[in-house]
Amino acid sequence: MDLADVSRIVADGMELDVLVSPRSDRSGTEGFDEWRKRLIIRVKAPPLDGKANKEVEALMKKVTGCRSEIIRGHLNRQKTVMIYGDGAIIFKALEVGL
Repeated sequence: MDLADVSRIVADGMELDVLVSPRSDRSGTEGFDEWRKRLIIRVKAPPLDGKANKEVEALMKKVTGCRSEIIRGHLNRQKTVMIYGDGAIIFKALEVGL
């Protein structure tokens, strides 16, 4: 499984399917969940008051340099993140940053 299996280039940028693991001892990516077809993201923040969601968005911005926003799964561990910008450039940045 690779990045192409969990992402889609769309008109405004790229959609990325993720599985968030809150309250982790570190923040970052942890590979892929092949059964759910999602990129695993660990965050230190708890899943309270949107803190984990904000950390996911900040992590994606740090890796890609582009604004990101959770568009599906706000109250679920399985989320879709929209990363705004040129999809091809975002894809390359994610490949290097992961």
